[in-house]
Amino acid sequence: MRELSGTPVQHLVAVHPSDLVNQIRTAAQRRWMWPWLTAAIALLALVTAPYGLILAVAGVPAVLWLRQRDLARRSVVVFYQVDDTPAANYERFTGSGGFVSRVQRVWHAEAEGALHTPYQQKVNAGAGSLIRRSLGSLDLAGPPVLVTNIAVPSLHGTGRSVYFLPDRVLIRHGRHYADLPYAAINAHVQPQRFIETETPPTDAPCVGTTWQYANKSGGPDRRFKNNRQLPIMLYGRLTLTGPQGLLMVWDFSRADVAASLAESLNRMR
Repeated sequence: MRELSGTPVQHLVAVHPSDLVNQIRTAAQRRWMWPWLTAAIALLALVTAPYGLILAVAGVPAVLWLRQRDLARRSVVVFYQVDDTPAANYERFTGSGGFVSRVQRVWHAEAEGALHTPYQQKVNAGAGSLIRRSLGSLDLAGPPVLVTNIAVPSLHGTGRSVYFLPDRVLIRHGRHYADLPYAAINAHVQPQRFIETETPPTDAPCVGTTWQYANKSGGPDRRFKNNRQLPIMLYGRLTLTGPQGLLMVWDFSRADVAASLAESLNRMR
């Protein structure tokens, strides 16, 4: 399997990271303190019962205050005022069909490997390659630590996200962040045929069928019991690359959504 994760986010960070990325990275690294205070008060309340009830009630304001303080410490406030052509391009981006249309499934493709031998292809429904993927999502929420006055188109995977701000692209892996200019991002879309072993989304076209265990002619291999028929679905694959080694691959159950996102991203360059 070839990993489709590209260069680690830590290596994408510029020699002189922007102030925004530095603030976001600092805020994301800060720990929540109010759960520890809550646990300590609850433990003391149990140890000193029945008088612990008074301690628990008295500790509620302290927990609420500390929670608000944690939220402030873990927040980066940014207000955007974008004018003229950049504003028009970004408005088209946030209002593009990719983010306002309903798409049932988004997957983050994590690794891909070719199947070479006839046996490998036979036991994998005749596929030419295997793809390791995880369920993803897309929204307009932006990074959890960023408080801003605009909608931020975002793609999320397991442990990874990409956020499209008016002036840059933020890449997240766990608690690590990096930013890249739009000029450094290449968006490419292509159709992706996928043999679906799960319940297929209803908004993707089925372009054929195959068997879980297929023979050379494409028919079912009778030597295998419970050999079920599988649909071949047509998805849209969005690939994001960059000169610094960026590589992120997303599959969409609607190919037109992937195409709309690629067009909007390339317009932002």
